[in-house]
Amino acid sequence: RRTMPPEIASGLTWPVVAAVLLGAVLHAGWNALVKSSGDKPLDTALVHFLGAVVALPMLLAVGLPRPETVPYIAASLTIHVGYYIALAGAYQHGEFGVTYPIMRGFAPMLVALGSLPFLGEAPSLAAWVGIAGITLGVALVGLSHPGEALHHGKALGFAFANAAIIALYTIVDGRGVRTEVAAGGDALRYVLILFVLDGFPYPTLVWLRRGPEGRRRILAYARSRWPLAALGGLASIGSYAVALWAMTRAPVASVAALRETSVLFATVIGTVMLKERFGLQRAMGAVVIVAGVMALRLG
Repeated sequence: RRTMPPEIASGLTWPVVAAVLLGAVLHAGWNALVKSSGDKPLDTALVHFLGAVVALPMLLAVGLPRPETVPYIAASLTIHVGYYIALAGAYQHGEFGVTYPIMRGFAPMLVALGSLPFLGEAPSLAAWVGIAGITLGVALVGLSHPGEALHHGKALGFAFANAAIIALYTIVDGRGVRTEVAAGGDALRYVLILFVLDGFPYPTLVWLRRGPEGRRRILAYARSRWPLAALGGLASIGSYAVALWAMTRAPVASVAALRETSVLFATVIGTVMLKERFGLQRAMGAVVIVAGVMALRLG
């Protein structure tokens, strides 16, 4: 049985594509903030914590989601515990530039594979081509030295595990937000409750993993970094709100793939602001991603 209205089962409209790409830019923005940091786990924790702080008054203003969504919210929050454990493991054993593209790049393919059994959605041939193109393009853009990844076995294990976890919570949240809208609610309420409840486990994990000196450093770092981290938290909320809104109007697998173009935008930001080298491989990846986006739209 399909879990989305028939009128949105056929594909993406250009306004939805544009909205998701804008969300990808927001996602790239806060990830570029993390990438520029000297302490990526701490910056990630600070962005999530301040995202919850920003989301709380917004949630109080718009109200709680419908009761029908409680099972999905509970499942998503539980899955996110695994996400944070795998995330910490990936960053502990491998470089951000190796693990992040794997986690974000391979998740859309797994979402597409799970779409039929879990969502009743069967991507078209063009959509499959688009999803595969974006996956390949993200790998080309993100993994500037693919051979280096093979020497980080533990990091690869955590990264691929997290790709599966990302795919799982994407499917759960896709169904949850559709349930919210079908019950007369609003996608923003679903997103905000997730950010409020999800903003504490990973920061707590980072806090507990550090000793007294490390915790003093966390407090000093937070005092100097919180304005940027708060903006990152707001960008994270906006990015996921757009993605979940889009899932109420288009196939989840297509939206998930489009969202991961954030890796390309993050690379562009890194090239312009952090003076990183773009190179031929990343240029090829960018072309493949654009071709994938076009195939998704036509599919």
